[in-house]
Amino acid sequence: MTTYDTQRAALADVVAIPVTPFAADGTVDQDAHRTLLRRLLDGGVRTLTPNGNTGEFYALAPEERRLVTESTVAEAGERAVILVGVGHDVPTAVAAARHAREAGAQMVMVHQPVHPYVSEAGWVDYHRAIADAVPELGVVPYLRNPLLPGARLAELADDCPNVIGVKYAVPDAARFAAFARDAGLDRFVWVAGLAEPYAPSYFSAGATGFTSGLVNVSPRLSLTMIEALRSGDYPAAMKVWEQIRRFEELRAADASANNVTVVKEALASLGLCRRDVRPPSRPLPEAERAEVAAIAAGWSL
Repeated sequence: MTTYDTQRAALADVVAIPVTPFAADGTVDQDAHRTLLRRLLDGGVRTLTPNGNTGEFYALAPEERRLVTESTVAEAGERAVILVGVGHDVPTAVAAARHAREAGAQMVMVHQPVHPYVSEAGWVDYHRAIADAVPELGVVPYLRNPLLPGARLAELADDCPNVIGVKYAVPDAARFAAFARDAGLDRFVWVAGLAEPYAPSYFSAGATGFTSGLVNVSPRLSLTMIEALRSGDYPAAMKVWEQIRRFEELRAADASANNVTVVKEALASLGLCRRDVRPPSRPLPEAERAEVAAIAAGWSL
């Protein structure tokens, strides 16, 4: 019987969501992508999520998502555990999960279903179809629905033992605490899916890992925060929180319109990739670029 111990340990960490850099002609810049991945690995990151939202999952074509998966697995080798984002309709998500398995990934993260009508039972059915297709892989639902009860996650895991963790991204720490306990606090690895700004409050309620887009810019800050949280040193974690506060406020402004844009602008200011993002995202106006560059320069010191 598979225990998924390696996968569980990888989720209880900084779960990095790498950006997908684009070349001047608009295609995926494979060289820059590999360079950015190496920078994360050299910085100490050990869990990578290709095709996450910071990687512009919904703006990539199917063949580009496959390319990003394969490139990430090849670059990471034995240095990291790979958690591949999958989603869209069930056949597309299943095909992507199987491709992730064939490429050598250890887990898949299932994006919140994008559909105007999502029933509780339908949510379970959607994830069950994906999990059943790849029983060898750990499966991590990406939960953004504040109305789904914890009992539905427990129902899913009863049928699919490879559902081992949850990326919880509802901005409500009290709701997270209740949901985790209703689903089974010790049954899953709980990942704070709203990154560093929410990590301290979610850790206090039972999370043991958090996702990060900021880590693309400064692996050191993200790793410093999780070490503080692991040791229960919340004052130290909040010092990191204070350092990153303005950067994350810029990302969260206007319903997160510039979430990826700000990260890529910071990387561009450091000479690591182009600032280009795809619609419906858009590059920052000139007036805001200097502030992002100043933050990134301060961190790089």
